[in-house]
Amino acid sequence: MITVFLQAQEGGGSGMFMLMMLVMVVGFYFLMLRPQIKKQKQEKKFQDEIKPGTRVVLTSGLHGKILQVMEDGVIIETMSGKQKYEKGAISREMTNARFGGDKAEK
Repeated sequence: MITVFLQAQEGGGSGMFMLMMLVMVVGFYFLMLRPQIKKQKQEKKFQDEIKPGTRVVLTSGLHGKILQVMEDGVIIETMSGKQKYEKGAISREMTNARFGGDKAEK
């Protein structure tokens, strides 16, 4: 019976291992972290630039119209009345292109 033993190369394999690890870290950054950071910056910019009269969707899924913008939050008019929320609760603007022209106006 023939037995085959596999052995690692002496000293030459660690450089290749470090290169592969570096490639994985850079790939992880560009595929996972960078898009998330970009999205957070866009949301923060949108939340800082909101104006009264803008129709928005909150992170909870609630749709409404901004009535008043204050330092600590916003007052949003919904079908159930006026409610106060923090600016961080606003997810995105309710646009006609996304939700349809007639539906957004009603």
